Amino acid sequence: MKSEKNILVAFLLNLSFSIIEFFGGIFTNSVAIISDSIHDLGDSISIGISYFLERKSKRKPDENYTYGYVRYSVLGSTITTAILFVGSLLVIYDSVLRILNPVEVNYEGMIIFAILGLAINSGAALFTRNGISLNQKAVSLHMLEDVLGWFVVLIGAIIMKFTNISIIDPIMSISVSTFILINTVKNFKEVIDIFLEKTPSNVDIGVIKEHLLNIEGVKEVYHIHVWSMDGYKNFATMHIVTDADEDRKKVKKLIREELGDLKIGHVTIEIEEKYECCGEENCKVEENLDDDKGQHLK
Repeated sequence: MKSEKNILVAFLLNLSFSIIEFFGGIFTNSVAIISDSIHDLGDSISIGISYFLERKSKRKPDENYTYGYVRYSVLGSTITTAILFVGSLLVIYDSVLRILNPVEVNYEGMIIFAILGLAINSGAALFTRNGISLNQKAVSLHMLEDVLGWFVVLIGAIIMKFTNISIIDPIMSISVSTFILINTVKNFKEVIDIFLEKTPSNVDIGVIKEHLLNIEGVKEVYHIHVWSMDGYKNFATMHIVTDADEDRKKVKKLIREELGDLKIGHVTIEIEEKYECCGEENCKVEENLDDDKGQHLK
């Protein structure tokens, strides 16, 4: 609930300031401020969407979504990241045009709006910092962009005031947009990895197998599948071969505890006997099984 409220606060602050910022850009004749106001409006829309999707992602599992609604949070991250990506490209494009056709700007007005923008967006950034899900991280990236953008506008306006070099405004805008663009691509890659159900970056299949084989009663571990629902909550399924006929509950408990330490919060375990074949097409049981340890090949 706290993360949802933080996103809502960021949305309201961003939307309010984007309106003020637009008129401020016209008054100061600054492409950096006008571009940022349009960009902030897009940010506000995406953050608003993220807020509603973040709320929906907290709904409990039902017959339609048996794993719950967590992926709606990832959907929110996708929308937010896409808008941020397009917005950064537009700012770069507008800045290049301004470099080719420089115009005079109102430096004093830029400084005033930059200080105001830096204060408001810094407050929003404080609310969205330390995000856990990709959606929260994407919103946090938005806020970071705004803070850096206004800091650059402030420094640029001060420099231009004393040097009268107007192209500093678009050049610094390009620098900030490029930085955000790089981080946006990284965030989008994480989103793609989740939808493709790639093994989470904080999970090592080899380490999982090694740890589980050290549990008393576990003879083999195979068919290990690990994926993430939102970049934070990891799920897994696996087949466990055991000879602990009377202590299977204990073995499963130890496995769940071990997996919890390895960043996996939900696991489905298929328990099998030493010489049992799971029936999967790509599963073979060697004819000459070692008496002390069953070996299963995928």
